[in-house]
Amino acid sequence: MFDNLTDRLSSTLKDLKGKGKLTESNIKDTLHEVRIALLEADVALSVVTDFVDNVKEGALGKKVQLSLNPGQALVKLVQAELVRVMGEANQELDLKANPPAIILMAGLQGAGKTTTVAKLGRWLQETKKKKVGVVSADVYRPAAIKQLQTLAEDTNLVFFESDVSQKPVDIAVNAIEAAKKQFLDVVIVDTAGRLHVDDEMMGEIKALHAAINPVETLFVVDSMTGQDAAVTAKAFNDALPLTGVVLTKADGDARGGAALSIRHVTGKPIKFIGMGEKTDALEPFYPERIASRILGMGDMLSLIEEIEQTADKKKAAKLARKVKKGKGFDFNDFKDQLLQMEKMGGVGAMLDKLPGMANVSQETKDKINDKELSRQVAVINSMTLQERRYPELIKGNRKKRIAAGCGQELQDVNRMLKQHKMMQKMMKKFAKGNAANMVRGIKNNMRGMRM
Repeated sequence: MFDNLTDRLSSTLKDLKGKGKLTESNIKDTLHEVRIALLEADVALSVVTDFVDNVKEGALGKKVQLSLNPGQALVKLVQAELVRVMGEANQELDLKANPPAIILMAGLQGAGKTTTVAKLGRWLQETKKKKVGVVSADVYRPAAIKQLQTLAEDTNLVFFESDVSQKPVDIAVNAIEAAKKQFLDVVIVDTAGRLHVDDEMMGEIKALHAAINPVETLFVVDSMTGQDAAVTAKAFNDALPLTGVVLTKADGDARGGAALSIRHVTGKPIKFIGMGEKTDALEPFYPERIASRILGMGDMLSLIEEIEQTADKKKAAKLARKVKKGKGFDFNDFKDQLLQMEKMGGVGAMLDKLPGMANVSQETKDKINDKELSRQVAVINSMTLQERRYPELIKGNRKKRIAAGCGQELQDVNRMLKQHKMMQKMMKKFAKGNAANMVRGIKNNMRGMRM
């Protein structure tokens, strides 16, 4: 997400390096480029105009710290303005209500509303430890009801059945009454979407809202529609008392116009952002972290949180004890690490959150292929249990057998063995407690490892 905007802003702000101080003349061209970058990112014109004016005012005023060089000063101002435009801080869901707390999901057809219902239910269940039920009031698409049922079963959510012969209000009311009997904490109501905003849809969802009085009314919108997302959000906000927005398909949006326009146009906070198709690909929207990503500064806080949430702590502790005892790092351990990376969204998702990625060429980024993780796991699965425990046994004919077993080339097996040796070396340095040597080893090994 934001790849195009990140590249443009990074190259633009570099031009100020070497200047003695910020003046109207030396920031004129830079702000012009910032303006173009935002417009190319499909940010609403009103947002772009205010953005550039505020940065200019800050640059020529007294906000710039003397300890910063002009380039750093302008980056700081741009980052602060990005945070302001997107909403200052994350706004959590307000679930302070007599259970069950009701969440109503609204949006156009194709925005990913039904999938987002399951994602949000899973997030509430795993992160907030809530007992969650879901129901579909989309009586126009039987497939939507079936889709939600399948997703609910996959994520262990309580699913309340509904039928196209029923009225949306009756479906929601019946689900809420059933949820009370089962002592659920939250009920998420999926609603019908349309291809465009129309009076019939708005009238129906208004009646549904009035009948169930939800504590949260979230508008689900496809981020790839750019500033149109903000326009649609405003139309819904005029009809419904929205409490927040969920941006979907952000992983496929290289521009980021929706994220930078919605708050300004609607006045409503972006509460969540969807970064993939899987049901675990939903994360709270933190404006300050997103601003850092846009400027190529990474997002280490989110990366650390993901590791804490997805890491198998027992396995990690077991591996640490094993390495410290000098028992080595075998292919079973290597496989665990690869599966862990897959669980976190793959290499690409992790790299997006690392600082300095703006300085990595697009050619290098394009070489990152998360399918390589699955290929590597396949190579390990083709090994015998003995070979996994004692990698030094893998020579000659064993290599050929492993390659044939997983349908890959001999060079793929050799590359895996080489990467495993690199990991072993790093783990030995870790076991000795020499962190500085380990960091140097990682840098050296990265030069020899193919992306």
